[in-house]
Amino acid sequence: MLRRSGMLLLWLFCCWGPARAHNGDLTVRPTCKPGFSEDDYTALVSQNIMEGQKLLKVKFSGCSESKRIRYETDNLDFKVRIDGTIYTTKQVQIPSEQTMFMVTAWDRQSLERWETVVRLLVVEKTQHKGRKQKGKKNTSADLLQQPSDTLLPWRHHQNSHGLRRQKRDWVIPPINVPENSRGPFPQQLVRIRSDKDSDIHIRYSITGVGADQPPMEVFNIDPVSGRMYVTRPMDREERASYHLRAHAVDMNGNKVENPIDLYIYVIDMNDNRPEFINQVYNGSVDEGSKPGTYVMTVTANDADDSTTANGMVRYRIVTQTPQSPSQNMFTINSETGDIVTVAAGLDREKVQQYTVIVQATDMEGNLNYGLSNTATAIIMVTDVNDNPPEFTASTYSGEVPENRVEVVVANLTVMDRDQPHSPNWNAVYRIISGDPSGHFTIRTDPVTNEGLVTVVREVDYEMNRAFMLTVMVSNQAPLASGIQMSFQSTAGVTISVTDVNEPPYFPTNHKLIRLEEGVPTGTALMTFSAVDPDRFMQQAIRYSKLSDPANWLNINATNGQITTAAILDRESAYIKNNVYEATFLAADNGIPPASGTGTLQIYLIDINDNAPELQPKDAQICEKPNLNVINITAADADIDPNVGPFVFELPSVPSAIRKNWTITRLNGDYAQLSLRITYLEAGVYDVPIIVTDSGNPPLFNMSIIKVKVCPCDENGDCTTIGAVAAAGLGTGAIIAILICIIILLSMVLLFVVWMKRREKERHTKQLLIDPEDDVRDNILKYDEEGGGEEDQGLRAADNDPTAPPYDSLLVFDYEGSGSTAGSVSSLNSSSSGDQDYDYLNDWGPRFKKLADMYGGGEDD
Repeated sequence: MLRRSGMLLLWLFCCWGPARAHNGDLTVRPTCKPGFSEDDYTALVSQNIMEGQKLLKVKFSGCSESKRIRYETDNLDFKVRIDGTIYTTKQVQIPSEQTMFMVTAWDRQSLERWETVVRLLVVEKTQHKGRKQKGKKNTSADLLQQPSDTLLPWRHHQNSHGLRRQKRDWVIPPINVPENSRGPFPQQLVRIRSDKDSDIHIRYSITGVGADQPPMEVFNIDPVSGRMYVTRPMDREERASYHLRAHAVDMNGNKVENPIDLYIYVIDMNDNRPEFINQVYNGSVDEGSKPGTYVMTVTANDADDSTTANGMVRYRIVTQTPQSPSQNMFTINSETGDIVTVAAGLDREKVQQYTVIVQATDMEGNLNYGLSNTATAIIMVTDVNDNPPEFTASTYSGEVPENRVEVVVANLTVMDRDQPHSPNWNAVYRIISGDPSGHFTIRTDPVTNEGLVTVVREVDYEMNRAFMLTVMVSNQAPLASGIQMSFQSTAGVTISVTDVNEPPYFPTNHKLIRLEEGVPTGTALMTFSAVDPDRFMQQAIRYSKLSDPANWLNINATNGQITTAAILDRESAYIKNNVYEATFLAADNGIPPASGTGTLQIYLIDINDNAPELQPKDAQICEKPNLNVINITAADADIDPNVGPFVFELPSVPSAIRKNWTITRLNGDYAQLSLRITYLEAGVYDVPIIVTDSGNPPLFNMSIIKVKVCPCDENGDCTTIGAVAAAGLGTGAIIAILICIIILLSMVLLFVVWMKRREKERHTKQLLIDPEDDVRDNILKYDEEGGGEEDQGLRAADNDPTAPPYDSLLVFDYEGSGSTAGSVSSLNSSSSGDQDYDYLNDWGPRFKKLADMYGGGEDD
């Protein structure tokens, strides 16, 4: 809100010729340009606006088609009538010092749009000494009564109470400054003055971007006079406008006037050429395109103001290379830069590329005043399939051996003027007649575009000695509209088949026959003969065996008759699933010879030629009956019906078998063996059992089962002693074994005790050596103790506890250097008694004498 304690005066210096020229016509424009009369409109309003209140009126020039213009705003609180009057749609309260919204004018037919900004500034109605202000509301028109170089933002009114200050509903108009001024600088723009400067000293200052904010000091002000200057040339492309605030304070820094908003607009000059986004543009157009076909768009930008002629760019084509078939094959939209075809006759096979120089000129294309720039547009003429492929010859020939595949028998060559290695050029071949069985196909060589006639299914000389094919060629892509296939797109291919020596073959390979096993040796089974497919060659066939794992068969080399060389056994390891398999070779005498193989499968029918076998072969049972039984069954190498159900029975001889044992049949394959008597001594018994199968005639076999009879615990399990007893050992033998074990353990224990004692004695010997004697470097340890007289004298002393140590001379290699001990002889012994010798009693019987001599004390 603006609050006044004095009056500010603003002088606008009208020495800026370019600014005035900007408001006038720079050039005589040949056409009308629609648009708003101003880029923005400003109105002073109160903070509260009533519904339907008129605010201002915008002016739009729509040339001759102004009736098609409609207005709209981006703020729902305001609307624009058809005459440009802006009014409120409801009661509106402006929330701050100002509000802004956009007004758009649009053409209903072309949908072209134009925009301008509407700014509403809020002013306050002030009271003086509690009384409302009287008089007519001031408007900006009042300011026009002042001198032409002075603007009065506030007015003073004289009444009966004297001079009174009043807020003005007026906005200072923008200051227009042309860019690129030559100076001299600084140049004065305006003078700001408060009407209080006659009473007090005023200091003026300006703030904002361009003054005290970067860019710094573009504008400055004389703090005493209030004259504001621009210090350097302006560049609209760098910054188009500035918003400053002018301040007036007294010598103590107290605010005298509220700040005034200053809007400075940089007036555009045509100082920038249009610049193309790319220096070279690449586009394409199909050959044969109709006039008016879009090709590409070139774009140039001008840094000058696009709302003025300085930034309005227009395009034109300068040159076209080559100028064939016409020098004007293309045209360009002067405003959008769209390049389109303007003439017919584009043919890639004649001209593949055009180079077009395009010029962009500002000032709406005025070559006299505007600035220009050029760019290059390279237009490729893209291929369309307007040339069908054609065979270079009407007939082709080839040759193929029979029974060969993946063999190229002929190469078909074509000619196509379209772009190589494109779908319009790539050839596709197909056989349209002469190959009903599909022996051939035609593949395309991707490099040469040739058609490779290839055998994909074996041909038979005996069936077809030659083929006459009719082939057709087309492109991968369909032909362009209006283009027909050429009569040269079909050709004939003659293929000759050559005869080769083919191997004999067995008409029924994997031949299967059925017969019973066990047929006698020399039995004729069948004639396994082969056929020679070479009907036009007189050749003989010889037969031989290739694979006969069991060597059971023979084959006649001339006629292929097969006979048995041994008895065929179904239970042999060479039989799999009752089938025996052998392979035979049939070879002709052609050049070179050829051979084929045939497989004979013999299904052997089972006969009852294997007696059953008892299972298991050994078992275990308790010596008392009814505790457990032995489950038995039988195994038979034959198959059904020559196997079970089996019959199990005990032989009548010897009689003890049926007396001690019994067999109970569970089913056709299983039976149980158990004791018949109440008790049978532990041991191992051979129990014979007769097993008979169900063959015709049946076969039987007597099998022996070894049964261990042993004492059992309450769970029916053999005890350890019982198991030993069952193995055949008596009680005496068991006791003898236990005594031997005890004696062996006792001997081991005695040996361990003796070894511990021996170790203790060895430890006691080591204590005899004075720990102070240095013997580490002189005593050597050996695994053996024998070998010298000194060793025998030490052994005698150790083993004789009655020998006094003072009567024997003990020889040692070394007694120790620096030893404190004297001679061990009894002549030098000391009996002073100042040493305690009781420890000698602990050294064993060999030191008893010493203990008695030295340990007795003075009483001894």
